[in-house]
Amino acid sequence: MSKSRFDLEEIIDLEKWEKLQDSLSLVTKMAILTIDYKGVPVTKHSYCQPFCHGVRQDAHLSQYCQKCDARAGIEAVRQNKPYIYLCHFNIIDIAIPIIIDNQYLGAIMAGQLKLREPDAPMLEQIVSRPPNVESNRKFKELEEHYDALPVLSYDEVTKCVDLLLQLSTYIVEEAIHKHTTIDLYKKVLTSGTDVPASMETFHHESNRAVRNIQSIQQELSGALIDTKLKNGAQGFVSSNSVLQPAFDYIFAHKHESFSLKEMAKLCHISPSYFSRIFTKETGENFSVFIARLKIEWAKQLLETTDSPIHQVSDDLGFCDTGYFIKTFKKFENLTPAVYRNMYAESSAK
Repeated sequence: MSKSRFDLEEIIDLEKWEKLQDSLSLVTKMAILTIDYKGVPVTKHSYCQPFCHGVRQDAHLSQYCQKCDARAGIEAVRQNKPYIYLCHFNIIDIAIPIIIDNQYLGAIMAGQLKLREPDAPMLEQIVSRPPNVESNRKFKELEEHYDALPVLSYDEVTKCVDLLLQLSTYIVEEAIHKHTTIDLYKKVLTSGTDVPASMETFHHESNRAVRNIQSIQQELSGALIDTKLKNGAQGFVSSNSVLQPAFDYIFAHKHESFSLKEMAKLCHISPSYFSRIFTKETGENFSVFIARLKIEWAKQLLETTDSPIHQVSDDLGFCDTGYFIKTFKKFENLTPAVYRNMYAESSAK
């Protein structure tokens, strides 16, 4: 395969990509690794499952893992689409090719899970491994980890794969667009000529790209917070159907700050009318209700995660950590740090 004129390590900020990769892994329950067109990893492994980690540490078994990765990448390129297959331990893995302008840049390797339903489509075991005493012994050592592998339905797997494919392709395309724009500006500056009219188009396109990426980040942020919260998926069913769009939005965008005007507009009513029926519905005015709700979410995050106080504040859309602590203390009569310590002590008893 000839070398692509693009290089993943040159066009993508790998440090930021790894953080996004970690987030995607948490949301999808899949282990994820990004490789270049040669098959060489360009990122660390996000949440490699203990079973697979143990297998890859074994000199004999790891060679079969490498064969799976290599052959799956080739098959994904050949089919020009994500390739879902079984590894040599019959674990679900996926190779998602990153192809831009018909050029293979690399792939996202994801998976390390099992299927829930017994009637899933027949999948190819891409590499077969003859049984031997040592392999069986190693499996027995790791059998507890094997049983603990994440279990998803085939439909859930395909939806996760579609998410990874669209997001990775979009980000790579925008990264290439950014580099192309920068190269054009450099050429204009070095040539001493006037900026061509087409550069104005690039400027608008770049702004659009930034907005779209921010939108993706916001949606992913909301999904992450829901994953962390014990009751994150629960909403609020209003007895007044007029208010329901506002409640749905609030519970789906926990990482945002909310204004009464915006929520009234969402419900297609005036702010004054929204305020009146909202207070009647909840027993509190809008600002107090939102503050109390966010503090309840904050308590869940403090109880169930090790996120720093400033991260909890950011996750729930507070303007700064100081304001978050002040609001928390107003409702709970103690600071978030003291609350976390008290909860940890009571749980340990």
